Amino acid sequence: MLFSTRLKDLRSKQNLTQKEVADAVGMAAVAYQRYEYGTREPAFRQFIALADFFDVSLDYLAGRTDDPKRH
Repeated sequence: MLFSTRLKDLRSKQNLTQKEVADAVGMAAVAYQRYEYGTREPAFRQFIALADFFDVSLDYLAGRTDDPKRH
């Protein structure tokens, strides 16, 4: 699964808006939107912040595994 798809799925499952997620991880809403649209990929710090916010592993968020648990 692509990063952008995984990110949108995680947000949707928690019934959050793009702005709510962006605010929670300290980024501009337009930057977060670009991640979900697949037009931009996050820098390492934002990538970690998103994984922490959704409480998933970096590999899960990146689409490298279907196991969301952090080990």
